[in-house]
Amino acid sequence: VNAEQSSRPNIVLIMADDMGWSDIGCYGSEILTPTLDALAERGLRFSQFYNTGRCCPTRASLLTGQYPHRAGIGHMTNDSGEEFPGYRGRLNPDSLTVAKRLHQAGYFTAISGKWHVGAERSELWPCQRGFDRFFGIPQGGGIYFRTKPGRDIVLNNEILYSVDRQPPDDFYVTDEFTDYGIRFLDEAIGQERPFFLYLAHIAPHWPLQAPQDDIDRYRETYQSGWQAHRLARHQRQIEMGLVSESWKLSAEDRGNRAWDKLKNSQRQSLGMAIYAAVVERMDQSIGRLVDALRERGQLENTVILFLSDNGGCAEGGTYVTSNGQGIDGDVDSHVRYGKAWANVSNTPFREYKHYVHEGGIATPLIVHWPGGIPDHLAGKITSEIGHVIDLLPTCLDLAGVDEVESPASPLAGTSLVPVLRGQERKTPTLFWEHEGNRAVRRGDWKLVAKGAKSAWELYNLHSDRTEWNNLAEQEPKLVKELSRLWNEWAVENRVVPHPQRRFPEALSSDEIH
Repeated sequence: VNAEQSSRPNIVLIMADDMGWSDIGCYGSEILTPTLDALAERGLRFSQFYNTGRCCPTRASLLTGQYPHRAGIGHMTNDSGEEFPGYRGRLNPDSLTVAKRLHQAGYFTAISGKWHVGAERSELWPCQRGFDRFFGIPQGGGIYFRTKPGRDIVLNNEILYSVDRQPPDDFYVTDEFTDYGIRFLDEAIGQERPFFLYLAHIAPHWPLQAPQDDIDRYRETYQSGWQAHRLARHQRQIEMGLVSESWKLSAEDRGNRAWDKLKNSQRQSLGMAIYAAVVERMDQSIGRLVDALRERGQLENTVILFLSDNGGCAEGGTYVTSNGQGIDGDVDSHVRYGKAWANVSNTPFREYKHYVHEGGIATPLIVHWPGGIPDHLAGKITSEIGHVIDLLPTCLDLAGVDEVESPASPLAGTSLVPVLRGQERKTPTLFWEHEGNRAVRRGDWKLVAKGAKSAWELYNLHSDRTEWNNLAEQEPKLVKELSRLWNEWAVENRVVPHPQRRFPEALSSDEIH
């Protein structure tokens, strides 16, 4: 390996699944996450970083550096046909992945975890999109101890486990993802190549399941209810400097009744205890990966990035549900923690996964890079604004790879490396659309709507990031200007026409141009 190659940092990109903005200790949580907290203490935390509000679109943007519709996954993995290129349900063949670009630059590229950007045939799987190695699930998540119909566990292009061929009894998918990640790192080190590892956890996506020892640590923790924990998290966030004390804590969902007014059958604090155990187990597994990097002398020259694919998940109803299978978190349970606890996960913001108010799209981002982040920035919080589309350009910048663009594969994001080095970065204008929920953020101003047929709301996020004070009526010119930008973006990025809905403000390309 020549000197130039050996100096290029390794890159480990870790993503949680359905984890809210406040669910780890260094973002205000009571959940035990010592590994992530230590990475934050020696690295840099972003307070204004965004995903796309849903699993498949976020993965598409992470992998391609494009907005999800441009990459072919404007919704999920359902294919709406050639007439709607933004909604094909799989990565556009012309969209070059971060793995493809880094592989061409000499990196060993591996993924361990959830793929979920095209799975119905093996030519859509990771090893055909630039990855040297793949262990994980081509389809979605939702498995921990054993697999289920519609989910296969794969090594490269070979199916290891399926519903008819279950994994061994001691299998727990979070641990397995990390074990294979370490194997892949050893393979790269043996080949004397810098490596890119994408560790895409399923945790803490429902159905929530965890080893009973992990659950036991939290059995008493949540018996004071969601309001108490939401207030406590908010106070810790203020003390950390993550949020402004002037921002009013967002209103609880109307369906969330006061804890002391609920029947015992509705409280079900054990559901949140299981969720916490799933998150802690993920942190433990990341700790083993960090230890492996340290033991191999690779930690100093490895950039570790950690984020979540969307906000906390309110699917399944207001309270904890289990599909009638018991709420104990074992292999036979099917627990969702519900909207009320998701409201805690997204403290202090509004809304949830699916939506593009802050609770749906705000993610933690921790960056740990001992060899690159200056000492005076270690442990600090940056308010620089970023988006998952920035991760591919960041990886290319770290690797010293030119951002080669083409009309078929334009990059929407820009590198975060200047932020990591304490330099200024031009604040981008960012856009969102998912299931008719849509938004644009320019500077401190955010225009957002919940639902395809709903009116725009306008917020100044500098003074009101919890989106309380809708200024749309006071600022009609700004609403018109930002909505025009959103319309232009929507046409350019294949958001419109949409196969199921037409947005009230959406314009055709003829109307715009």
